[in-house]
Amino acid sequence: MTIRSGGRPRGGRAAAHQIDPDAYATETIPEFSEPVNRGRGGRGGRGGHGFIGFLKFLVFALVLAVFVLAVALTTLRPMISSTIMNIAEDNPSALQLPFVKSIVEENLGAALTTPASTDPTQVQFQVQPGDTAKTIAQRLEDQGILADSRTFVFYAIDRNLSKSLQQGTFVLRKNMTPDQLVTALLAPGQTPYIDIALRTGLRLEQITAKLETIQGLQMDPQDFYNLVHNPPAELVDSYPWLKTILADAPAGASLEGFLWPATYRVRPDTTPEELVRLMLDNFAANVGTERLAVPASRGLSFYQVLTMASIVEHEAQADADKPLIAGVYQNRLDPKKWPRQELESDPTIFYLHDTLQLSSMPVDQWKTYVFWAPIAGGLTDTGIPAAIDAYNTYTHAGLPPGPIATPTLTSIDAALAPNTKDGYLYFLAKGDGSGTTAFAKTYKEHQANIKKYLKPSPSPS
Repeated sequence: MTIRSGGRPRGGRAAAHQIDPDAYATETIPEFSEPVNRGRGGRGGRGGHGFIGFLKFLVFALVLAVFVLAVALTTLRPMISSTIMNIAEDNPSALQLPFVKSIVEENLGAALTTPASTDPTQVQFQVQPGDTAKTIAQRLEDQGILADSRTFVFYAIDRNLSKSLQQGTFVLRKNMTPDQLVTALLAPGQTPYIDIALRTGLRLEQITAKLETIQGLQMDPQDFYNLVHNPPAELVDSYPWLKTILADAPAGASLEGFLWPATYRVRPDTTPEELVRLMLDNFAANVGTERLAVPASRGLSFYQVLTMASIVEHEAQADADKPLIAGVYQNRLDPKKWPRQELESDPTIFYLHDTLQLSSMPVDQWKTYVFWAPIAGGLTDTGIPAAIDAYNTYTHAGLPPGPIATPTLTSIDAALAPNTKDGYLYFLAKGDGSGTTAFAKTYKEHQANIKKYLKPSPSPS
């Protein structure tokens, strides 16, 4: 059977062309997973492919965003933490957000619990008007008391103490942790301070007796006295100016005269050495290097000047009289003006008498003793130990071995530049209530002053 290729025949050639049916049956027809629908439903098939692709892109974008955020948080974390700290200082409630608190704690790390130093030395710190937790923290860092100012701010805010600022002087230790510093400065009621008020003109034993009366002070006054009476070389050597001065003192000299009078705010657990160092620091700060550099023309070492000043301190009623009183003692050191060269100073006799009395009393009883009081019956010249006998300026020429108390600046200045031009050799405190001193060049003039200014003692009944 002849099969045409279809269509109308094109002449003989077309009719002559025959196709093998078997060959035609073997032609391959393309197959599709889905039938091709050329109607409107065909667009729905292409839409399914687009939605799946969009989901894949969205997942990729989210993963990429997380990665970028992680990198950003890693590289910018210090800046972010600093920013959060600044925000939290103005808005303390921000630290209540776990994310904020966590990132700050993680960034600060060990700094939150590590002190800036292992040195337990006490230091005073001033909280000034207008201070904030941030300004305080920065000064602590500048002074080497705090390693990272942000740690102080963190604890101040976290403990809701950033607004609890009290002006004044506070006592810190260099080895305090940031949290302890916050407690000391912003919650001082939790760390009570003790004020040790020392007036002028005190001798070592008086200071020791004062320590016995201070409630809450954990220091043993006996340990304090032992330290100042026999200062160890390590302590003296740590103050070059003190070592230089004591080189001119008798062997075994105490710190008498160097414990500066002031009100010392200390912590309850203050040690004797800490208190002594505060006093020595104050002495150096107030006296200054110029006074310590006594010119050779003065004829005395600074230790001798300090000794004279301590006597003047207990003789003068008014600062204006001090240069003249020092002048009297300077004139008595001149053999041409005062051949005996005995100062004949009553305060040295009181000092000697008190020393003898205190030596037979336990330290914890010194607080009951009356210092510098008139001596009933006078002081005899017998029974005085050789170690302190030279303080008897009625029997020994020249200055006593050392100071009898800590003098004030006006007394030190008077001893540095005594007024000797009028040649006074005698003086006495007027008993007329004026608080001034009467001076005389001769014994006759002195007797006239005694008659004029001193009331006679009442006759015994």
